[in-house]
Amino acid sequence: MEETKAHQLHVFFFPFMAQGHTMPTMDMAKLFASRGLKATIVTTSYYAQNFSKTIEKSRAFLGTQVEVLTIKIPCSDVGLPEGIESVHMVSSPENRLKFFEACGKLRTQLDQLLKRHRPDCLVADTFFPWAPNVAAESGIPTLIFHSTGYFSLCASLCVFLYGPQTKVASDSEPFSTIPNLPDQIEVNRDRLPVDFLREGVVENEFSSLYKATRKMEIGGSYGVLVNSFYELESGYVDHYRKVLGVKSWQIGPLCLYNKRAREETENSVDRHECLKWLDSKTPNSVIYMSFGSVANFNDEQLMEIASGLEASGKLFIWVVKREKKEGVKEEWLGEGFEGRMNGKGLIVRGWAPQVSILEHVAVGGFMTHCGWNSTLEAVSAGVPMATWPIAAEQFYNEKLVTEVLRVGVEVSAKKVVRRVGDIVKRESIERAVRRVMEGEESELMRNRVKGFAELAKRAVEEGGSSCLDLNKLIEELTHHRSNSS
Repeated sequence: MEETKAHQLHVFFFPFMAQGHTMPTMDMAKLFASRGLKATIVTTSYYAQNFSKTIEKSRAFLGTQVEVLTIKIPCSDVGLPEGIESVHMVSSPENRLKFFEACGKLRTQLDQLLKRHRPDCLVADTFFPWAPNVAAESGIPTLIFHSTGYFSLCASLCVFLYGPQTKVASDSEPFSTIPNLPDQIEVNRDRLPVDFLREGVVENEFSSLYKATRKMEIGGSYGVLVNSFYELESGYVDHYRKVLGVKSWQIGPLCLYNKRAREETENSVDRHECLKWLDSKTPNSVIYMSFGSVANFNDEQLMEIASGLEASGKLFIWVVKREKKEGVKEEWLGEGFEGRMNGKGLIVRGWAPQVSILEHVAVGGFMTHCGWNSTLEAVSAGVPMATWPIAAEQFYNEKLVTEVLRVGVEVSAKKVVRRVGDIVKRESIERAVRRVMEGEESELMRNRVKGFAELAKRAVEEGGSSCLDLNKLIEELTHHRSNSS
């Protein structure tokens, strides 16, 4: 599908400034570049700097080139301090809303870049519902990228369209089912991704944005790109396209396209300590625990996790977003915890090579917040999950994992509590760890998810479902450009 440079399709990628959005967008840009297209990412200088090493590795190992153009978040326009370039840099709910408001003021900068570079297509994040109109002014089609899968897209759209949450008496009372879905899925208002869908909550900047994204999804763009593969959620792919009427292409799992560059890095002297630690463990003996880049558990919850892990008796790698301060006692670990767990568990502070950990033969389970990237990475690695959703569409993803695919068990989080999560007690944590790591139920889940992992690998190979969908998309964009010129 190579094109001469003079006729090279040029695609702009415009991700929302959050790790869960920028990470798959980078993988997507590299994928398009590997097909001979020119790929350009529009983002802040913070992410441009973070992307530099990844781009260099991709150029060295895969021969692909991705360019980056920077924009500036208009912080002062909304009352934020200068220099905020990612949603993780703000902590209070009020400032997070201001950040979304500031991102809504990027229209002029995007318009200028589109007019200057004249790409053939814009791939815009779902959190920029105004982007298709900006691109249309320059005659450029826009594809919307959702950083989630088909199941949650269908569930979100059906809740938005049919409003089943208005027919129950309380936030904790389950709907009988979400209307117009292939499966009988129960949920309650406490687990819905946005506050305004609950009783008595006043709409705000984010709820207005959410409504705009749903309306755009139904018919305000050229189509939708989804980081998933047909065999994983085929009923929901068909439902989204044929019943809900949304034009879409599945192109995932995106995490599998970058495997060669990652393996080259891991074979180097810089291999992460946790991978070396895993090398000494037996197959399926370690549970990996990580809750994404946003969740920030308090001391009470961290102590419950530590106690639950110890009671389970299982080996573990636990990613904790707290630096260890010299001379400061960490009460949340409990007296003597690290000494008792020496050799049995590893606490990783900050970043961990998640995909590589999940793919390691020693890892037999994954306790996760059910972010879509993490969920898809676990499926692609063939690892069953203990599900602990925090916010966003994560409770929908939990339903997919535990009820539709049956490759995981619930830890028992009951409601959305952004960043800090719903408090889960040690007994529930211990029980979930044991269920996912031992016994007949665990074996059945592991066999199912390993089957999906094989299907995921085939999907991205030549002739696979995601590869074919990507081919169709590139052909359609080429045809669209020919007709427009």
